[in-house]
Amino acid sequence: MAEIVNLRRARKERARRQHENEAQANRLRFGRTKGDKAADRDRDQRERQALEDKHLDPKKPDKP
Repeated sequence: MAEIVNLRRARKERARRQHENEAQANRLRFGRTKGDKAADRDRDQRERQALEDKHLDPKKPDKP
């Protein structure tokens, strides 16, 4: 036989899980210190600069 499920409880439990998932996402997104944000900005800037340094300028001839 199948398990009897109270639909009201199932809906409430699903809503609680969804709310908790959203809360976790917001904690990851907004719950960071100023130092964490600054470190991420610095890391992103270094990565962008490293990528830009590797671009070749088509106007400059290659050195032999």
